[in-house]
Amino acid sequence: MSLAIICSSAPILEPQPGCAWADTMVLNPAIVRDPASSRLHMLFRATGPWPQKQVAGRPLPYPIFLGYAFSDDGGETWTPDFSRPALAPVLADDPHGLYIKDSQGRRVINHANGCIEDPRLHWLEGELFLTTACRMFAPGPYWINDEPKQCAPGWVTGDHPFGRAARENLTVTVLWKVDLAKLAARDYENSFTYVTHLSDPDRGDNRDVFLFPEKLVIDGRPQYVCVHRPMTPGDYALPGTARTPSIYLASADNLYDLASEKALHHQLATSVFPWEGNRVGGSFPPIRISKNEWLLPYHGKQDTVVGYTQSFMILREQSKGFPTVAHRCSQRMMYAQQPWELAGRFKTPCVFSCGGELINGRLLISYGAADTKVGMASVDFGELVNHVRHFDPSGRRIAIRVETPARQVVA
Repeated sequence: MSLAIICSSAPILEPQPGCAWADTMVLNPAIVRDPASSRLHMLFRATGPWPQKQVAGRPLPYPIFLGYAFSDDGGETWTPDFSRPALAPVLADDPHGLYIKDSQGRRVINHANGCIEDPRLHWLEGELFLTTACRMFAPGPYWINDEPKQCAPGWVTGDHPFGRAARENLTVTVLWKVDLAKLAARDYENSFTYVTHLSDPDRGDNRDVFLFPEKLVIDGRPQYVCVHRPMTPGDYALPGTARTPSIYLASADNLYDLASEKALHHQLATSVFPWEGNRVGGSFPPIRISKNEWLLPYHGKQDTVVGYTQSFMILREQSKGFPTVAHRCSQRMMYAQQPWELAGRFKTPCVFSCGGELINGRLLISYGAADTKVGMASVDFGELVNHVRHFDPSGRRIAIRVETPARQVVA
């Protein structure tokens, strides 16, 4: 059983020497197709040294930005805008500047003050949303030392109302509303509206958070549902559930409650295969494949030698409660193999996807490689779904009977 996922033979975007905000890393892109045209839009993560915000005695900070690019040929080539970031952290030094108005007009903590990372784009109820992993201040050269507090500004050590989010510089996921027409026109200042945060910093670091593109019926009523990957799953674990690396689901009646005590949480999947041993999380928003099924792209990390793997599972909605895993591919479907995917500032091999879009029956997958560059992959969508169906919820291979007009065959 084999499936051909075709990956870029070379990067489609790379760091830009001399571009202050993107001269060190360009990676982890999200993509979305404009419903009014054939144009594809991309938001990519980028970073570069920022000496103007360096604190005496601390390392050079590397804030993280989002840049914009577009493609008019189905993702074959991309035109990036390196003239300025599309979405930039505020980088406020004064604690009084660490607030923002949310989409309800409330004054809230701006968790996107220091970094805006790993974008995911998805439609929901006719509007385009973006999720980003954010920090309250920029780290130093994190590929050398992954300590998130290494560039902490002076206000972190004093009295402040920002809790663990600032004290530990935890990743908090922020939800934005995107005006696609304004983004395409490069009116970046008016393209993004801060909606709310989707993860609770008091429960620890949380990444790879994104919404289902439809409400799902949970506990008998339609609710918003998001996928998330807590760094400490024990903070969410219910009696009888594992505390190992896990993918979780959360649901709530409104978006503003997903990070609150009102949200319901469910352990969707735990690490099963060796290549998921260190962590396992969702990659980009699920794609509906039937009346009650979704294809969820996801990733695992084994260690610093094997690195990151991308794979897929099929979720099945339930008449009551959260979706469950119906099929889970045990194979490493995408992972760093080409020299340009392996050689980066991090020594851990990494192919990491944040976006996918269906185009003419093929799934176009955008990914970061070596935590430094951007690549694109594609696969026949029908063949991909059929391939994943050859595995049970635990990843064991199963026989599938396929009906044909002439006879019944076993695939």
